[in-house]
Amino acid sequence: MIKKILIANRGEIAARIIRTCKRMNIDTVAIYSEADEGSPYVSMADESFLIGPPRVNESYLNMDKIFEVAKEAKVDAIHPGYGFLSENDQFAKICTEMGIVFIGPSSNVMKQMGSKILARKSMEQAGLPVVPGTDGAVSTADDALAAAEEIGYPIMLKASAGGGGIGMQVVYSDAELVKAFDSNSKRALTFFGDGSMFLEKKIENARHIELQILADHHGNAIHLFERECSIQRRNQKVIEEAPSTFITEETRKSMGDAAVRAVKMLGYTNAGTIEFLVDEQENYYFLEMNTRIQVEHPITEEITGIDLVEQQITIANGKELSLNQENLVIDGHAIEARIYAEDPVSFFPSPGRISLFVLPEGQDIRNETAVKEDYLVTPFYDPMIGKLIVKGNTRDDAIALLKHALSDYKVEGIKTNIPMLLNIVDHEQFLSGNTTTGFVETYYLTQFNK
Repeated sequence: MIKKILIANRGEIAARIIRTCKRMNIDTVAIYSEADEGSPYVSMADESFLIGPPRVNESYLNMDKIFEVAKEAKVDAIHPGYGFLSENDQFAKICTEMGIVFIGPSSNVMKQMGSKILARKSMEQAGLPVVPGTDGAVSTADDALAAAEEIGYPIMLKASAGGGGIGMQVVYSDAELVKAFDSNSKRALTFFGDGSMFLEKKIENARHIELQILADHHGNAIHLFERECSIQRRNQKVIEEAPSTFITEETRKSMGDAAVRAVKMLGYTNAGTIEFLVDEQENYYFLEMNTRIQVEHPITEEITGIDLVEQQITIANGKELSLNQENLVIDGHAIEARIYAEDPVSFFPSPGRISLFVLPEGQDIRNETAVKEDYLVTPFYDPMIGKLIVKGNTRDDAIALLKHALSDYKVEGIKTNIPMLLNIVDHEQFLSGNTTTGFVETYYLTQFNK
């Protein structure tokens, strides 16, 4: 039985995991860099260890140091959260070799799904439709041009080992492809240690819809419905909803069945997310699989009443799922808005000291935060400083509550994207549910480029 967990992460997800562990009477160990010494999650944990300077390769990506702390603190398990080492198959493998439970899938499955190319092949074998694209890695710009001629523009150029929109770019011509190939390949090599690229056809007016799954070590797997994640900037999500108001019940069932079929074929265990692009006719195509908990997991929790972190720990303990697909129902509508420390127009990060920090409060308002008043937001990490989650009986109810809560969300001393969020949720296209992946470029940024 897991009695002590090291959280190999920082910020709001570390705080989120600690809360569930406290409720489950599990001791927690936090790690922090010099830049995060004053972060709220550090004092929330039962034990906290400084692991290095601010830069991630010297702290949150320093496996040797993390395992050193794990041994010193005598933990039973490690929860990786999201980002950093959460999808590093070598990290998961070493955990297992050390006799530490990795709260996530096996390293072999993680490695398979970590490569977008291998993931595509695996999902095709499971019978899932995939976006037309290259069957393998493309190593040169000339090879990319040859592939593009077959696929046809517009094309999504992607890093094989990438995530979070890094190494990804839409290209519309040969000239753009040549220019983008080298720069994105170099960027992917820097961030992921792998510069291999591949090409996919860009689905026009697509929606980004993902399925939350849970699978145990006894062959049981379920899905917890979908999340609509199409409102994005720089290929990174900004606003997420559950459920999607676009897909029909028939498509929901088809996507859910496909996701469950895939994870069973993979022998996948723990929580995961299968992401799809859905076109205007509700045809869906496999995009990628995230072998970890997602940033946007709270909206699934809100519409199902299920604590996903608790389920992760329970599965890692070797227990069978106590949830049945037939008994799961969607209760209401939930929306999450990510609060970023960034300029709301240029999207450039806005580090600095927070002089005022007031969170909205009230029924059906949930805050997941990584900061506090007088906290110094540094340039070393992702600029997300919090998540605002609301729930309503209907989508209209949830939107009304979100507008109210965003108006009451006060952050001073730095710039945030709150003005952008207010602009989006008040836009007639958002209100009507026209939330495609091109929403920000089409309806938000155009007003500043006139």
